[in-house]
Amino acid sequence: MKKRILSGMRPTGRLHLGHLVGTLDNWVSLQDEYECFYMVADWHALMSEYADPKNIKEYILDNVLDWLAFGISPAKSTIFIQSQVKEHLELYMFFSLITPLGLLERCPTYKEQLRQVTDRDISTYGFLGYPVLQAADILLYKAEAVPVGEDQLPHLELTRQIAKKFNHLYKKELFPSPQAILTKTSRLLGLDGRKMSKSYNNYIALSDSSEEILKKVAGMFTDPTRIRLADAGHPQACNVFSYYTIFAGQKKNEIEELCRKAKIGCTECKKQLGKIIADFLGPYQEKRHQLSKNKKHIFDILEEGRKKATLVASKTINEVRGLLKIKYGL
Repeated sequence: MKKRILSGMRPTGRLHLGHLVGTLDNWVSLQDEYECFYMVADWHALMSEYADPKNIKEYILDNVLDWLAFGISPAKSTIFIQSQVKEHLELYMFFSLITPLGLLERCPTYKEQLRQVTDRDISTYGFLGYPVLQAADILLYKAEAVPVGEDQLPHLELTRQIAKKFNHLYKKELFPSPQAILTKTSRLLGLDGRKMSKSYNNYIALSDSSEEILKKVAGMFTDPTRIRLADAGHPQACNVFSYYTIFAGQKKNEIEELCRKAKIGCTECKKQLGKIIADFLGPYQEKRHQLSKNKKHIFDILEEGRKKATLVASKTINEVRGLLKIKYGL
């Protein structure tokens, strides 16, 4: 039998090229090797967007359209919305009872988020406990592996500690110790050279039109040491060239040579890159457009995913309730 994995994305905005390179491509490739549960993590989105949650519903559909257009298959993977499977919060509550407060307060990503997020108040009980909810998400499906970046490894280790403590406390090996499937870190910085982020608005969305893409690429920072057209360029130090290495295939070799020999200017280089990205996204956007015409089909996929996820989740919760002596019924 295939090993099971669980992964999710928070619907807090439109997906961008960083999501594609860092996560979505990997999700697609994992579908043939693993039994995949892919979750729209709306509870996690609410933990930071609780004060202004009006767009979450819109972004759920928007994100799922991107998933399907780029190759996530409902025939291979279970696609569902986290909040529609009530067992997530029930297991989260059980796990919160046995998770030491110190583990959460020492979590490095929690501390980092507190420093970086300045436009909303996340110094809340809910946000402190979001790694416990992540543990519940993973262990509810008894996932044996989780695709994560290196920055998420502390969360996965906390999940293993919670699983170990629960198993020891109730004297049953109910939960596995999920292992990491390390995903490659996205090599794409944002258009301004910072980390690509929705909050920085420095990204190319997967659903951006060709005109939007050309305009955004035209405004990208280039090699800061190249002042005049006659100056030799340094492609390896140029953010624009990093996009060429991912989306341009062999064309990147031609551009690299022209840049080093000062035979192409930055304006023309960005113009060509904009067209390359627009052409790359074109077929996916057409598929996305066709999918968007039949929203009922999307809702049917999510409903089928909810049923499959609930079937697994309810079995786990019944086992947990039995161990805690709070299982009701005959």
